[in-house]
Amino acid sequence: MAAKRGATGRRLELGLQLRGIRENILVNGKPMTRKVAVQGSRLSEAALQRIETGGLNFRNVGDLRKLLAKYGVEEEETVESFVEMNRDATSQDWVTRYRGQVLPAMQGFVGIEAEAQEIRIYHPQVVHGLLQTKAYAEAIFEIEKPIEETKTEFNQANVALRMERKQRVLEREPDPVKLWVILGEAGLRYLIGGPDVMREQYEEITRLCSLEHVKIQVLPIDAQGYRASSDLAILDLGDGLPPMVQVDNAWGAVSTSDKPREVARFTRRFNEMIATALPPRETPDFMQRLAREL
Repeated sequence: MAAKRGATGRRLELGLQLRGIRENILVNGKPMTRKVAVQGSRLSEAALQRIETGGLNFRNVGDLRKLLAKYGVEEEETVESFVEMNRDATSQDWVTRYRGQVLPAMQGFVGIEAEAQEIRIYHPQVVHGLLQTKAYAEAIFEIEKPIEETKTEFNQANVALRMERKQRVLEREPDPVKLWVILGEAGLRYLIGGPDVMREQYEEITRLCSLEHVKIQVLPIDAQGYRASSDLAILDLGDGLPPMVQVDNAWGAVSTSDKPREVARFTRRFNEMIATALPPRETPDFMQRLAREL
């Protein structure tokens, strides 16, 4: 049984359906644009874009009804189903507790991440956040503190968020997210917080490998094969929602897309690295070897 969708999932569902309706309306032979859709309403083009991508819901249900009328959706039962979906999307997700402490794009992604049924991740530079220990996460933020000019309170909030992300994704009941992670060997060897912190982190990765719903592979430095040049995550949201891909960039922004062509391209990249990386069964021994070398 799939986990009940939270507010983020309901916003995604609402936005996806509204976007589908809009794009099926032809104006001069082309799909209706957001600019045309918001004409005569209180909505801005930017606000509609956020609604369609699950980042925002309608604050005023009248705006939703007016948009549906413009789209030609007049059957009362259908209209009310959209109103109910929007009402469900107004509830506060757990991630809103961290509002103001993380980048808005990252806050949105974390909400989506917790809705997924399966996540596939490639992370070459450091241990991925969903696998990190608290000590490792604290050390990461401490290293970045003078560079990013962050405050202690900011770092503490983000460490807490990271630990809660991990719990909600890997320990979600009744069905935890199926997680498949490929880590770069170079990132695993990057000494974060000292030998004791790294040993604990290697032990945690070994523990996570024993979970039925988790697969972790290591991509060796000397592996002869394809490797992506940036982080990526592919999220299977299930229940009729399209899969999404998330990519980080050098400026710390998070880019997400549900375009089938983009998702397919990054899926091919991930699948190529599965074949290049060590088999999951070898990961615990690899972690023990790294710990002995400290």
